[in-house]
Amino acid sequence: MADPRLFPSGSNNRADSTSDGRRLYNPYQDLNIPYRTLYDLPTSPEFLFQEEAAAQRRSWGENLTFYTGIGYLSGAVAGAALGLRDAAAGVEPGEAAKIRANRVLNACGSSGRRFGNRLGVIGLMYAGMESAMVAARDRDDWINSVAAGLGTGALFRAANGPRSAAVAGAVGGVLAGAAMAGKQLARRYVPAI
Repeated sequence: MADPRLFPSGSNNRADSTSDGRRLYNPYQDLNIPYRTLYDLPTSPEFLFQEEAAAQRRSWGENLTFYTGIGYLSGAVAGAALGLRDAAAGVEPGEAAKIRANRVLNACGSSGRRFGNRLGVIGLMYAGMESAMVAARDRDDWINSVAAGLGTGALFRAANGPRSAAVAGAVGGVLAGAAMAGKQLARRYVPAI
């Protein structure tokens, strides 16, 4: 017979909470089976090491994958849209539909790859610099993000000369700062983020 403290009479819930924040789950509660097995499921993520539980940020590998993937995807979509615009402007009257479709696909694919690769590389450099700043300073705050934006912009345009690198670094720092400010505002007004 099951312990009456674990299965109070009149309780139709399949999960009951305990005082330590864990919920008790009995998958056989609604079935009339003589043996009952109790599963104790955690309500929060479980970590192998306590240091992982204390960290509130993604690891450097997750950051690298996230920023590179977001950069490539957004660049590919924006590049494809620009390629579509260019292909639509170059349509000649009397062209066959297959030729027109081929022109659109070629323009979208070419521009999408070009912009996607550029933004993917920018995301890769940003993630690497931000992770390096976190490791060097042993803190995770907005200064790391802004410094990574400055460094990424400057490094990305360094081959075009020092003036271009300085302008791109300033733009990168301002964009990273704006992104951090937007993230803080979103956290304040949208509690799910």
